[in-house]
Amino acid sequence: MAAKKKSATFEEALEELEQLVERLEAGDLPLEEALADFERGVKLTRECQQKLASAEQKVKVLMEESGTIRELPFDADEGNPEEDA
Repeated sequence: MAAKKKSATFEEALEELEQLVERLEAGDLPLEEALADFERGVKLTRECQQKLASAEQKVKVLMEESGTIRELPFDADEGNPEEDA
Protein backbone atom coordinates (compact mmCIF):
# COMPACT_ATOMS: atom_id res chain seq x y z
CA MET A 1 0.00 0.00 0.00
CA ALA A 2 1.44 3.36 -1.02
CA ALA A 3 2.01 5.93 1.68
CA LYS A 4 -0.17 9.02 1.48
CA LYS A 5 1.84 12.09 0.50
CA LYS A 6 2.02 14.64 3.28
CA SER A 7 0.40 17.92 2.27
CA ALA A 8 2.63 20.95 1.95
CA THR A 9 2.79 23.53 4.69
CA PHE A 10 1.18 26.89 4.04
CA GLU A 11 4.61 28.43 3.46
CA GLU A 12 5.63 25.71 0.99
CA ALA A 13 2.38 26.03 -0.93
CA LEU A 14 2.67 29.82 -1.02
CA GLU A 15 6.28 29.63 -2.23
CA GLU A 16 5.31 27.25 -5.03
CA LEU A 17 2.40 29.50 -5.95
CA GLU A 18 4.72 32.51 -6.15
CA GLN A 19 7.08 30.57 -8.44
CA LEU A 20 4.17 29.59 -10.69
CA VAL A 21 3.04 33.21 -10.91
CA GLU A 22 6.55 34.30 -11.91
CA ARG A 23 6.67 31.62 -14.63
CA LEU A 24 3.25 32.61 -15.95
CA GLU A 25 4.03 36.33 -15.86
CA ALA A 26 7.21 35.74 -17.88
CA GLY A 27 4.92 34.73 -20.75
CA ASP A 28 7.36 32.36 -22.45
CA LEU A 29 5.70 29.04 -21.61
CA PRO A 30 4.02 26.84 -24.20
CA LEU A 31 0.24 26.93 -23.90
CA GLU A 32 -0.08 23.42 -22.43
CA GLU A 33 2.55 24.11 -19.78
CA ALA A 34 1.02 27.49 -18.93
CA LEU A 35 -2.39 25.86 -18.54
CA ALA A 36 -0.95 23.13 -16.29
CA ASP A 37 0.79 25.79 -14.17
CA PHE A 38 -2.44 27.78 -13.97
CA GLU A 39 -4.40 24.71 -12.84
CA ARG A 40 -1.75 23.92 -10.22
CA GLY A 41 -1.90 27.54 -9.07
CA VAL A 42 -5.67 27.37 -8.62
CA LYS A 43 -5.28 24.20 -6.55
CA LEU A 44 -2.55 25.78 -4.40
CA THR A 45 -4.67 28.90 -3.92
CA ARG A 46 -7.54 26.78 -2.63
CA GLU A 47 -5.20 24.88 -0.31
CA CYS A 48 -3.77 28.13 1.06
CA GLN A 49 -7.25 29.56 1.58
CA GLN A 50 -8.30 26.41 3.45
CA LYS A 51 -5.19 26.53 5.64
CA LEU A 52 -5.79 30.20 6.42
CA ALA A 53 -9.45 29.58 7.25
CA SER A 54 -8.45 26.72 9.53
CA ALA A 55 -5.82 28.86 11.24
CA GLU A 56 -8.30 31.71 11.65
CA GLN A 57 -10.68 29.36 13.44
CA LYS A 58 -7.87 28.32 15.79
CA VAL A 59 -6.78 31.88 16.56
CA LYS A 60 -8.80 32.91 19.56
CA VAL A 61 -7.78 35.46 22.06
CA LEU A 62 -9.04 34.76 25.53
CA MET A 63 -9.22 37.45 28.12
CA GLU A 64 -10.10 37.11 31.74
CA GLU A 65 -12.79 39.57 32.62
CA SER A 66 -14.46 39.72 36.01
CA GLY A 67 -13.50 36.13 36.76
CA THR A 68 -14.89 34.82 33.46
CA ILE A 69 -13.20 34.04 30.18
CA ARG A 70 -14.35 36.04 27.18
CA GLU A 71 -13.47 35.09 23.61
CA LEU A 72 -12.67 38.01 21.30
CA PRO A 73 -12.30 37.93 17.51
CA PHE A 74 -8.72 38.33 16.35
CA ASP A 75 -7.93 41.46 14.32
CA ALA A 76 -5.36 40.19 11.83
CA ASP A 77 -4.52 43.69 10.56
CA GLU A 78 -3.60 44.95 14.00
CA GLY A 79 -2.39 41.72 15.53
CA ASN A 80 -4.54 42.47 18.55
CA PRO A 81 -7.92 41.37 19.80
CA GLU A 82 -10.76 43.65 18.84
CA GLU A 83 -12.07 45.36 21.95
CA ASP A 84 -14.72 47.95 22.40
CA ALA A 85 -13.12 50.85 24.22
